Amino acid sequence: MKEFLTKVGSPVGLHARPASLFAKAAKESGCRVSLAKVSEDGTESPLVDGVSLLKIMALGIKCCETIKVQVEGENEEAAAAALQAIVESTEH
Repeated sequence: MKEFLTKVGSPVGLHARPASLFAKAAKESGCRVSLAKVSEDGTESPLVDGVSLLKIMALGIKCCETIKVQVEGENEEAAAAALQAIVESTEH
């Protein structure tokens, strides 16, 4: 399993378009993807399914907030890199 912490780069946070891109990439990766919101004090929300747009948006993740992503499967390294790029992008 590959696990990483990253900060959200999109000005709108992980909402609508960026969340949709994340969920689509998670689904296409063929890996099991989960994510959680990490508060400033280090506490984490419960993990949610990374292919569920509604569950991702329900986390209410804003710009510059930290998330934890877990990726498990055959192509986890490539999938993790692609998902991290989506989360950190400021282009959404």
